[in-house]
Amino acid sequence: MQVARLYDFGDIRVEESVRPEVGPDDILVRARACGICSGDIMPWYIKRKAPLVLGHEPVGVVEEAGALVRDFRRGERVFVHHHAPCFQCSACRRGEYVQCPTWRATNIRPGGMAEYFLVSADNQRDTLRLPDSVSDADGVLIEPAACVVKSLKRSSLKNGETILVIGLGIMGMMHVKLARHMGAGMIIGADLFHTRANRAVELGADRGIVVAGDNLIEQVREITKGAMADVVIVGPGTSKAIATGIAAAGKGATVVQFTATPPDDELVVRPHDLYFNETRLIPSYSCGPDETREAMSLVERGVINAGELVTHRFPLERITEAFETAQKPESLKVIVTFAS
Repeated sequence: MQVARLYDFGDIRVEESVRPEVGPDDILVRARACGICSGDIMPWYIKRKAPLVLGHEPVGVVEEAGALVRDFRRGERVFVHHHAPCFQCSACRRGEYVQCPTWRATNIRPGGMAEYFLVSADNQRDTLRLPDSVSDADGVLIEPAACVVKSLKRSSLKNGETILVIGLGIMGMMHVKLARHMGAGMIIGADLFHTRANRAVELGADRGIVVAGDNLIEQVREITKGAMADVVIVGPGTSKAIATGIAAAGKGATVVQFTATPPDDELVVRPHDLYFNETRLIPSYSCGPDETREAMSLVERGVINAGELVTHRFPLERITEAFETAQKPESLKVIVTFAS
């Protein structure tokens, strides 16, 4: 079978690999589509994992099920989350699935950018059958949408509140879509590019602002008449962006760090201001089974849909072009497709 293996950022090769052997508890999935994640195009983040077979947003069809598998059958179309928790440990009991040792240890093998991949019994805990009404491209959006569901839950966004979304790539646009669905009052989207700011308005934002230099705070202050934002979602994975998000937050606001920063990046804050403004700074990392199920419901109802968000599709043999496209401002979601 063919796989897309990354050796370094920008060095992705389509190679032949041995098709995985199916154990008694495993299912083998034949890939139909897989998304390119925002993390896949962050050089520091992906380089440290190399070499690896890319892809953790896959949709496919069960090709073979082990003798002990009872929940899945050959021919069923599925979404597979690349991590799944044990549901037994203290982290799971708190609903903190991403802190579960099993969640962190599990993975699909060799990865979603492969013609076939193996799903263990553990990973089957967060493998979902796709209804016929959900296309392959829609199914690819389940995992990223689930990350946004978790982010907005952690933000405690309330009906009528003002939310600022900094960064309007695919994840920022999903925040705009779901914030509108959840009843946000004013939604402000901010990005470096006019095209993305305009697209955010088309997808439900009240204002799309273009950031030039350090003018974001002044623009938010003017739009909100000095109140600033009740919730700030910080998309870019930099301490500067997080500091800007804190500065754009109003009294008693929540700032969500949505993306990892490099390990040596440090954030300088004034605890005095955090204290008296009662600003909450909350990270939101990945998602768990609760969020994937909620995300699939949102996809099934069309709240999140490929027609609005998927901008480019490439076959596996054009994987390098697909990754290059995913880094361009005119793209939102780029997916890789496989021959049926």
